[in-house]
This record gives sequence, C-alpha cells and structure tokens, in this order.
Amino acid sequence: MDYRNIGFVRVGIVAPRVHLANPAANASIIQESYAELVDQDCALVLTPELSLTGYSCEDLFCNQQLLDDAKSALLQLVDQTQDCSLVIGYPLEVPGTNQFFNCAIVCANQSILGAVPKSAIPNHGEYYEQRWFTSGKDVDFSCTLGKHSFQLTTNQLFSIGDYGKFGIEICEDLWMPASPSIQQTTAGAEIICNLSASSEWIGKVDYRHALVRVQSVKHICAYLYASAGVFESTKDTVFGGHLVGYENGELLGESNRFETETSHLIVDVDVHRLRFERKRSSTFPVNHLMNPLIVVAGQGDPLSRTIRSVKPNPFVPAKLDETCDTAPEVLKIQTAGLLRRMNSIGCEKLIIGLSGGLDSTLALLACLNALEQANQSLSALVAVTMPGHGTSSHTRETVQQLVDATEIQLKELDIRDAVDAHLQMIGHNGAADVTFENAQARERSKILFNLANQYNGIVIGTGDLTELALGWCTFNADHMSSYNVNVGIPKTLIRYVVRWYALNRANDQLREVLLRVLDTPISPELLRTESEELTQKTESILGPLEVHDFFLYHFLKTGATIHKLFLLAEIAFSGRYDKSQIKQCLTTFVDRFFNNQFKRSTVPPGPKVGEISLSPRSDWRLPDEIAVNHWKQEIHEY
Repeated sequence: MDYRNIGFVRVGIVAPRVHLANPAANASIIQESYAELVDQDCALVLTPELSLTGYSCEDLFCNQQLLDDAKSALLQLVDQTQDCSLVIGYPLEVPGTNQFFNCAIVCANQSILGAVPKSAIPNHGEYYEQRWFTSGKDVDFSCTLGKHSFQLTTNQLFSIGDYGKFGIEICEDLWMPASPSIQQTTAGAEIICNLSASSEWIGKVDYRHALVRVQSVKHICAYLYASAGVFESTKDTVFGGHLVGYENGELLGESNRFETETSHLIVDVDVHRLRFERKRSSTFPVNHLMNPLIVVAGQGDPLSRTIRSVKPNPFVPAKLDETCDTAPEVLKIQTAGLLRRMNSIGCEKLIIGLSGGLDSTLALLACLNALEQANQSLSALVAVTMPGHGTSSHTRETVQQLVDATEIQLKELDIRDAVDAHLQMIGHNGAADVTFENAQARERSKILFNLANQYNGIVIGTGDLTELALGWCTFNADHMSSYNVNVGIPKTLIRYVVRWYALNRANDQLREVLLRVLDTPISPELLRTESEELTQKTESILGPLEVHDFFLYHFLKTGATIHKLFLLAEIAFSGRYDKSQIKQCLTTFVDRFFNNQFKRSTVPPGPKVGEISLSPRSDWRLPDEIAVNHWKQEIHEY
C-alpha cells in the first residue's frame, strides 16, 4: 500500500545547526539531514531562510568570498539530491543586473529546478534587509549556476508528481497584506513552504501560530514554516528554530524551540483532503491572473504507512474541565435555536419524551437552559415517559431520578395496551418484528404530538446526528418532532457534553443521575423483556458508535474514500478493534448511510452545531435511491 495514493505527502522540516558564513559546513549538515529524511520517505525537505550561509551574515552578503563559497557548497549539495525536493535558503546574485536576491533554491535529482525570491524585504525593527537585498516581487530572470539553468521568479509552482504542488514564500512575505501564497494557492498549490528567520520575543510564538494557522485556513492549504535557530547571531536578537505545520487550521506538528542541535519535524499532509475542501468551497477562486511555470520536482519514495496522528474521536475535544468551551457552546446553540423557535410560534409548553437515555437527557438539559434564559417556570416543560414492552426497570428508575433532580413534573403513560390494540387492529400476530418495534415508537410520537396540541406546545426532538446518519430511527416516529435540538450533535459529542455538564455544572444529585445515564448501554428498548433488564443494545447490532462517528466525520468533512476510511480507522483504533471489526462496521455504515437517506430528506428543523450537518435544506443533498453494493463489495477485498 502506497499512502501517497490516498493523498498523503510527507514533508521534512529542518532547523540546521548553522555555522555563520561557512556554507561548506552548512551544506554538510543540510545534506546529513536531507539523507536522513529521504530514508524516512519524505518527498520534500524544507530549510530556513538563507540556511546555506546563515541569515545573520549582514554586510558579508556583499563579500564575494562568501558568495563564491555559497555557490560551491550549493552545487555540491545539488549533486547529492535524490527524488526528493530540497528547498534551501540562498543569497543569489543575478550577473549584469546589480541585483541581489534572498532566495529559496529548489533542487532534486541532481538538478536545480527553480529559485523563488523574497518579495517583502523588511527594513524596520530588528530587520535591515534592504541594505543587501532587492525585492523579487515582479522579477523573472533566466539564471545559470554551474551546469544548471533555471528561472528566478515568484510565478512558479513545483509539482510532487501527481501527488500535489507546492509554492514558496519567504518570512516577511507571510506578513504582507497580499502575500505570494494568495496567488500560489489559487493557482493550484496545496502546500506552501515558508523559509523564515523569525526572531523570538514574548508572545511571538503565539502570534506566529495564529498567523500560520489563519493563512492555512484562508487558503485551504498546508502551511509549513521553518525558522532559523539559535546559532544565528544573538548580538541583538535570538532565533528559536521554530518548525511548525498547519493544514487548513489543524496543527500537524511543531518542534521545540531553542534547540542546540539540528532539529527536524516530519509531517504528513493530506492533499486529497485539501482538494476536497476546495471543491466544496464556492468562494475558493480559480486564479486566472497567474499562469505559473509548473516545475516537476521530486516525489519521494512510496509511503508504506503514515506517521500522521489520527484521532479516534474527531468530534470530541481533549479537555473536559471548566476551561473547555465546546460543551457550553453546544448548549448555547441548542438554547438559542430553541428560544427563537418558541418565540416565533408563541408556544406555551415544551413537550419532551424522556427515556432515561443519553439523547433525551441532553435535550432535557437544553430545554431547562432555554426556560431559564426565557425566565419561564418549569411548569412550561411537559416531560413524558412512556414505558413499553421493552422498557427496563433501570431506565424507568433513571427517568424518575432525573425528574427528582431537576424538580420537573412527569407524566407516565404506559403504551403497552395501546400498542397491543393497534397491532391487533391491523392483524399483526404479536411477533417481535420490525412492525412490533416501530408500532411502539410511533405510539410514543403520536402521544407527544397530541399533547403538544393539547397544551399549545411543541415536541422537542431528541434523535442525534449519528442516529440520523445510520437511519437508526423509526420513520415518522422518533424521526419526527417540531424542533430537534440534538439533530446536529453526534453521539460521541453528546456523551462528552453530558459528562462535562455532570462534572462542571450539575449539583450533586443531578451529577449522580447524569453519570448513571452515561454508564447505561445505549438501547432503543423496543423488544420484550421479561426480567425488565436491558437486553437490546444498539452497539451489539450496529457496532461501536464511536467508529461510526469516525466514519461520518471523515466521509463528510475530509472527503475520504471508502478505502481511506478503512485505513484511517485501522490507525485510529489500533489495539481496540481488529481489522475484521472495522470492516464489518464500515460495511454497516456504508449500507445504512445510503439506504436511509429518505429519512434525512424529511428531517424536521434543528440547529447545526458542528462542522457537519445532514440537513437536506443546508449541508447535505443526496438522492434517496443510490445503491452502493459495489462499495460494500470493495470493503470485503481489503
């Protein structure tokens, strides 16, 4: 398996131990790092600004001895390059022009492929570059170094075979209002390399992170940043050797700063993900102004694996304490959406069915939050529990404990006789089949909607995003409501929010109940149980819901193919689920996701909470009739 074929490009970023004004020594160190990174299957290696001479040589940049030494060292370094692009910071003089450029030299396969000059030449604060260097903003020179001929221009991109393209800007270029990367990314570059010499001062690292992150988001690209290290001159400033990479706002990795030896950072960029995001964006422009020279660069060796960290729970943040802003943000969005709906309708009551499970518990918390903000009494909430043939004593007790802890009133309406009468009326034999299960779900929804009419209220939906994706709901039953506060929240995030609420907001009594809910296996409770114990468990039928959430995220958010979903899941759940479990879960996901689109086509309103929504009116449009047997067959071949 070559992971390049599913979009991954491996890049090595280096902060070499610099010997000022000694290009031969620097070339040796760069070559050593390059060889090491080639052995680790990098397709691209990036070094800092003026890495071949050192950034802080100052007036020595005008000295011919330094320039001759740099040229000799560069040519020796180029001769040792392989099928992996090496980007070197280099001071380039263009003969006959009296112009001297701070450049990035791109080389691979024993050739110089191109040179990209720095556009923004700073002359403020600690920077004094205009004393030595000329802006390369509009230059386009044909250059020769030794036997190598190449172009010196910002109007060029470098292709990593069919796996992606990269563009280059240098340090201050990133700070420009119209940086070169704007043109480069809209002309097709998925990766931007920045060769930098960024000084360190209090707060600079956070500022740098913010700048690189935002640039990667604005341009839907990977932005890789290599800054000069501590062996530059410390006469007036200190350089930290900060290496950092972002991909569309996500931190791929960063190095420690202030290292006293050469440091490396290796990242795997997901180019296919970036291309998918660009295709989805109606505002990402196609650059008709820039017609860049496309230079074929190195593409590296096949990737037998990816070193990229793959989160098993991509919807869920790492923090669970009071400082986490995700859980309160979820509740704020739910509450704001519900309040607006209440005000527009002029309803007097919120009607909610309580099952003792996770989803209805979070919906209850959102309702309580809304009533508190609206300064309405708890009497505006009509909570109903409707035990049926599959209801366990455990969940019935949980509902009562929730009611006691929140001090709300509860209606208990046993649906067993009504369900039996209905089944008898339609001539059903009472077998525990899908009709038996769905009759209970529809009986509950009928009761809730009739209560809404009776009390001039609205029915609060409780079904979550995961259930909607899998079609794990009864059409025109729990599938339907007046307004669903959970419809944009996946199961893993619901679990997280309820746990966060228990640990950070709830009183002791409510905390105990919420933790009890979290410990209860997820179940529709629609099959008969003589012992009143919980026997029908959702994850025993569908497989682990966290794996389904993983598939849902990467299918919709990153545009992963079915094969890529499988490979990423193997990495994310290594040691937890084996290959056969993942294959079975993926087959279930693909089958249920597409076969149940008809339920999503008629889903009631509810707020989008995260990046992913399945509303047919906004984020997700799909025919109901797609057949995916060929995709399921493909899974069996993995």
